[in-house]
Amino acid sequence: MSSKKYDEKFGLDMEFEEALERYASASKEEMEQAKSKAVDLIPEGEAQMVMFRGAEIRKVLHKDEWWFSVIDVVGAISESTNPRRYWSDLKRQLAETEGFSELYDNIVQLPMPSNDGKMYETDACNTETLLRVVQSMKSPKAEPFKRWLAKVGYERIQEIQNPEIAIKRAILAYQIQGRSDDWIEKRIRSIVTRKELTSEWAKRGIEEGKEYAVLTNIISMNTFGIDNKGHKHVKGLKSQNLRDHMSDLELIFTMLGEKSTTEIARTRDAKGFPQNAKAAEAGGRVAGTARTQLEKETSERVVSRQNFLKGEQRAADPERLTQKKS
Repeated sequence: MSSKKYDEKFGLDMEFEEALERYASASKEEMEQAKSKAVDLIPEGEAQMVMFRGAEIRKVLHKDEWWFSVIDVVGAISESTNPRRYWSDLKRQLAETEGFSELYDNIVQLPMPSNDGKMYETDACNTETLLRVVQSMKSPKAEPFKRWLAKVGYERIQEIQNPEIAIKRAILAYQIQGRSDDWIEKRIRSIVTRKELTSEWAKRGIEEGKEYAVLTNIISMNTFGIDNKGHKHVKGLKSQNLRDHMSDLELIFTMLGEKSTTEIARTRDAKGFPQNAKAAEAGGRVAGTARTQLEKETSERVVSRQNFLKGEQRAADPERLTQKKS
């Protein structure tokens, strides 16, 4: 399906002004009610790249909203050769205006990938705050950007209020990328399984962000014998989403490890980080035992270099994990 038809089918080509109006009118109460039913296709804290008129803008899911890199936005609108300096100067100008303190309080530091593939803290804000920042910029691109941003923000509201829209958009996006139906089904199931796990963690006192990442790595180590960073290295990935580049088997064992962790945490009534860390170890071991048995029967490793990168340089894999065992 073409990207144009994809847009038309799910209302992404609506008038920007209409999107802006709907975004502005969405009440916080409606959003909170919708969030309880949402099935996020993007894990909390995960960064993505979006395009505005050829410029790359990083965004990350934070507190159930998209938060955007302010420096990227400033660079895209101002076309400055030094966006960091431009943003620094703009902050000084804004500091002299009424309401700047309230505005700046809504700008936070969030980790986002850099060109070297590493994660660095960068100024980020949500759609509402970013619209106010852009309002202060004098550029012919400011108005088109505000309409584009409102559209992106409204799409997020649609997805929260109706998870089926998010799932359909994800399926079509994967189809456009050429993924098989079997792979797409597993990927969507893995997202639901992950949502169940993170919801369980939230109930059990686990903090989003670092603790989620540590527990996820514990599951990965016990499932695959390698953490997420090492897994991405094997596949030659940098800022890309690891799970979007997993093979069918990798997705299956990821789901088994996370589903097992969820059930063990419930059964043990795990509370706090230490107890949930033990549940993560146990859940990962369930999947790890199954993986080891399969590798024994097939004489092939489950962790593979397979990815969906096109025309990109792939990182070397010194351990050659895809080779058959000797």
